[in-house]
Amino acid sequence: MDVVVDFFNNNQEMLIGFGIKFIVAIIIFIVGKWLSRLVSKTISKVMLHNGVDSTVTSFVASLVYGIAFALTVIVAISHLGFNTTSLVAILGAAGLAVGLALQGSLSNFASGVLLILFRPFKAGDFVEVAGVAGVVEEIQIFSTMLKTGDNKAVVIPNGNITGGVITNYSTKPIRRVDIVMGVSYDANLADAKKILADVVAKDERVLTDHDVTIGVSELADSSVNIVVRPWVKSGDYWPVYFSLLENMKVALDDAGIDIPYPQVSVHMNKEEQNEK
Repeated sequence: MDVVVDFFNNNQEMLIGFGIKFIVAIIIFIVGKWLSRLVSKTISKVMLHNGVDSTVTSFVASLVYGIAFALTVIVAISHLGFNTTSLVAILGAAGLAVGLALQGSLSNFASGVLLILFRPFKAGDFVEVAGVAGVVEEIQIFSTMLKTGDNKAVVIPNGNITGGVITNYSTKPIRRVDIVMGVSYDANLADAKKILADVVAKDERVLTDHDVTIGVSELADSSVNIVVRPWVKSGDYWPVYFSLLENMKVALDDAGIDIPYPQVSVHMNKEEQNEK
């Protein structure tokens, strides 16, 4: 007991100073933990208010809380007089190792967050991404699932999506149908264009408040190509495309206007030699 009393008497100033530092460190820890939770909850509320996916919101909020709490612990320990340089170096090295090991997954996760935040497409949209066209069924953290026209489920890593071109066919309410019909060089172009215009006019799904473009687009090797460009609702695109293509073929056949197939004309010159 006397040893303890002597130690306290001889090191009174040091112990009091350490006690004050310890109390301040505890206060830093408590306040820092409270602030970490407050920042995490605030970020979570803001993300949910902006319509961010709940899974992403929870992950980001937890990540922010973990980083803020780790900083709080480091500051509290540093206030006690301990050297935290080695601890920070160890944590940095561990984080770097984990990041390198999971760089592919982290890239897909970051891309998933971007897809959810900026919403270039949503579930139910018909899109073409990473060389695959289909309807978006689900946008997950690391990948996106599409359903193709032949009812196949395709899972695409989010990193492949954000790293390429995204074509969303469902964003706009209307689309332009582009059809190219080739007619013979012997055909009367005015008659051919009138026939194609009549076919388009008979389809009630074609929007009448948008002009229909019909004109010669190319003088090809075997045909004169006429482009037909009506406007339709996005949901009617393929039905109208197939219907118009068939009806135009039938109408041109009925009018006796040929739709030529690729052909090559060969001209031969004969030279007559007089034998002497």
